[in-house]
Amino acid sequence: MLLRLGIVLFLLGAGMLYSVRAGKLTPAAALVGGLLGALIYLGGGFGGLSMLAAFFVLGSAASGWQLAEKRRLGVAEENKGRRTAGQVVANAGVAALAGVGTWLFPTQATTLQLLLAGSFAAATADTLASELGNVYGRRYYNILTLRPDTRGLNGVVSLEGTLCGVAGSALIAGLYSLSFGWGKEFGWLVLAGTIGNLTDSVLGATLERQQRLSNNAVNFLNTLVGALVAGLCYWAAR
Repeated sequence: MLLRLGIVLFLLGAGMLYSVRAGKLTPAAALVGGLLGALIYLGGGFGGLSMLAAFFVLGSAASGWQLAEKRRLGVAEENKGRRTAGQVVANAGVAALAGVGTWLFPTQATTLQLLLAGSFAAATADTLASELGNVYGRRYYNILTLRPDTRGLNGVVSLEGTLCGVAGSALIAGLYSLSFGWGKEFGWLVLAGTIGNLTDSVLGATLERQQRLSNNAVNFLNTLVGALVAGLCYWAAR
C-alpha cells in the first residue's frame, strides 16, 4: 500500500514539475492537475492515471504540432498553449468527480469508472479534432448549417479533424479496456467521445459564439456529455 502510494506521488510530482518546466502548465494549473490526478487515482487506480496521462501527452503534442503554421493561420492557442488552472478543471474535473464517487461508493465502481473514461474520451477527441483538424482539414463547415465556414472559429468542423477525434476516443477506450477488461465498453467509449466532441462544436457554434458560455464551460460540458453517454450505454445494456 505504501509502495503504491509512493509511486503515485512520485508520478504526479514528476508530471507537475515537467509540465511547468516545459511550459505546458502554469504553476497553479500544475498544482490543480496534481490534485485532480490524485482524485482520479482514488477511483480509477493506475488505469485512471494512464488515461489522464494520455490526454495530457496527446493534447500537448497536438497543440504544439505545426505550431508555426497555426500561428500563421491565426488558429494557435493563446498563451503559447500553456494551460491554466481553469482549463485543467474544465478537462479533468468530471473525471476527478467520478474518481471521488468511485472511492465513496465502491459498489458503483464499474459505472463510475466508465464515466471517468467517457469524460477523457470526449476531452481527447475534442482536443485532437480541434488542433489537428486546423492543420489537416481540407474543407471546414459550420456544425449547425453544414455550410462552409472559417477555419478555427467556434463550431467549425472538418472531416479530417473529426476522424482524428474518433482516433483519440479509441485510444482512451483501449487504455480503459487494458485496465478494466475488453468488451462492449470499447465501442461505448468511442461513441461517447465522439458525441461529446460534436456537442462541444454545437455549443461553440451557439452559446460560445454568443458569449453566453466561456470556452472552459464548453469543455467541461463536453466531458460531462461524454461521461453521461458512456453511462447511458452501460445502463441501457443491463
